[in-house]
Amino acid sequence: MRQLLDPLVLPRFSELTPAAIDTALDEALATHAAVIADLTERRPTRFAEVWLPYERAEVVIDALWSAVTHVHLVADTPELREAYDRGLVRIVENSIKVAQNREFYEVLAMLAETEEFRALPQEDQVAVLHAIRGFRLSGVALDPARRERFRKISVELSSLSTAFSNALLDATEAWTEHVTDSALLDGISQTDLAMFGAAARDRGLEGWVITLQQPSASAILSFAKDRNLRARVYEAFGTRASDQGPQAGQFDNSGRIARILELRREAAELLGFPDPVAWSLATKMAASSGDVLAFLRDLAGRAKPAGERELAELQEFAASALGIEQLEPWDIAFASENLRKVRYAIDVQEVRPFFPVERVTSGWMALLNKLFGVELIQRDAVDLYHPDAKFYDVVDADGQIIAGLYVDLHARAAKRGGAWMAPARPRIADGDSVGRPAAYLVCNFAPIDDAAPALLSHADIATLLHETGHALHQLFTRVNRPSIAGTTGFEWDAIELPSQLMEDFAWDREVLTSMSGHYETGLSLPAELFDRLSAARSFQSGLAALRQVEFAMFDIILHLGSLGSDPMEVIEAVRNEVAVVRPPAWHRFPTAFSHVFAGGYASGYYSYLWAEVLAADGFQRFVEAGLVDRATGQLFRDEVLARGASRTAAESFRAFRGRDPDPEAMLRRRGLLESVR
Repeated sequence: MRQLLDPLVLPRFSELTPAAIDTALDEALATHAAVIADLTERRPTRFAEVWLPYERAEVVIDALWSAVTHVHLVADTPELREAYDRGLVRIVENSIKVAQNREFYEVLAMLAETEEFRALPQEDQVAVLHAIRGFRLSGVALDPARRERFRKISVELSSLSTAFSNALLDATEAWTEHVTDSALLDGISQTDLAMFGAAARDRGLEGWVITLQQPSASAILSFAKDRNLRARVYEAFGTRASDQGPQAGQFDNSGRIARILELRREAAELLGFPDPVAWSLATKMAASSGDVLAFLRDLAGRAKPAGERELAELQEFAASALGIEQLEPWDIAFASENLRKVRYAIDVQEVRPFFPVERVTSGWMALLNKLFGVELIQRDAVDLYHPDAKFYDVVDADGQIIAGLYVDLHARAAKRGGAWMAPARPRIADGDSVGRPAAYLVCNFAPIDDAAPALLSHADIATLLHETGHALHQLFTRVNRPSIAGTTGFEWDAIELPSQLMEDFAWDREVLTSMSGHYETGLSLPAELFDRLSAARSFQSGLAALRQVEFAMFDIILHLGSLGSDPMEVIEAVRNEVAVVRPPAWHRFPTAFSHVFAGGYASGYYSYLWAEVLAADGFQRFVEAGLVDRATGQLFRDEVLARGASRTAAESFRAFRGRDPDPEAMLRRRGLLESVR
């Protein structure tokens, strides 16, 4: 059990049983409570006597809970889920109890007023000041009755978030379609057929099984010629965890959304904020909801003319070339892939054979070496949670191991969909002890199957690089205070700066070629195929931008409450303003919007677009230096990735770029600049 609580060693996943979780959490919380009690009784005023004991106790809890959360997301079982749910309530209750402890708050406040504090390194000062701000935003200044109400709200919100995520996972896994007639799968590649075949074998069935995991659903919607099959998958995917569709009411998240919104509004008002958006923006770059909405509406105005043209072109093409007179939402991905093929001679299925996962990861590692001077060296003697996962030591140019990275790339049962990075271990320096940071990098690419290679799409490669940017932010930190190191404490609307910047390397010929090698011939991606792929980069960029604006405006306006609290009424109102593609009335996007209702993006989904302004212009610094440039990579590493939240994101960006960001860089990145002029 000791290793489950030691932030200086990697997690022992084989020991992470539900019983062990309960026991370890008992010890971690008891130690934490004892530290707080001691500090509030003695009321010391020196940094080493106040902050370091508190930080040690915090990091011990994090060491345990990051591992528990990760396994819950990627290798869930009913027993583990129960242990996770039990523990999460206790952790949230403890966190709120401490954050509302006025006596401990006063200890930190007194520390911040001392002469010694003003002489501390910047990162030490910022860590304490961020904590003080967090206490205030957690209701420490409220009267006892309001403070207790805020605590109860926080605990309930945490439980609702977990329940939302669990319902979505259960709904995703509950629906399948068993196919025995190969004609139904006309248009599907051999690689995807192998994926469907493996899903059938896993269930003891003949033929093929379609699931709602992202690679499976996307393959059907993009390539299946059978329109009725596309419609069934679209409906099942678009009504997950809702009151509609084939599982109507079975996993419905509608009630959870209503309660989440109600509680978020009450919590914001208790803290003196007019709405949850203002509460959220208190720790972000954006100054107000008005600024955010103005930014989103400006982008929508620039993208909408392009989106309208793109949809009209698609409708015309579908009617003339595909015989689809009335283009429905379940036809759009299919028609788009066919139009892309005609216009740019690009077939996604033609590209994928050049990118077996082994060649991609090899080229990915080479890129990290060229940009940042590090090597990823696989270490086998590590306790892993699933055979798909691998662990790499991150070795710097001087031969020193500076960090560790868990990589888990493939979709499977009991694994949450999507892609993400999460901290596994922090960088921490306390006396003679130094802990190396570690991170989890998770994707959901085509499953591993002995019968067929796992081939990646170009979009998959962009996703890998995106999550790599987040991981590098964690791994390259040189901040010794975990609460402001890596991505932790970084302004949420700038958090996508490293990830979106790294994505752009997927569009460089040399980089992409280095990641390629045809799974049958070994040949690299042909230059003419790259040229066609590159020419198609801005294909339907207006529609893509409007989709992100729609999601971001829905999030902000729903939390503002200016159009009421019914998510479907709000999403329809937003679509009336910015959308050109309208899903059917029975579509239930909100009940699967886990970023906002089960993740960290509540009142902050706009962050993807906001940070893209920083990322697009930041990437131009690489372009100006010749792109894969070691010196520029080191500068980015030193001035952005290594700094964490020890200074503001705006300061770090200016230190790297030499100026404030140029908003037009984002429009050029999306191919929308012509729509402006």
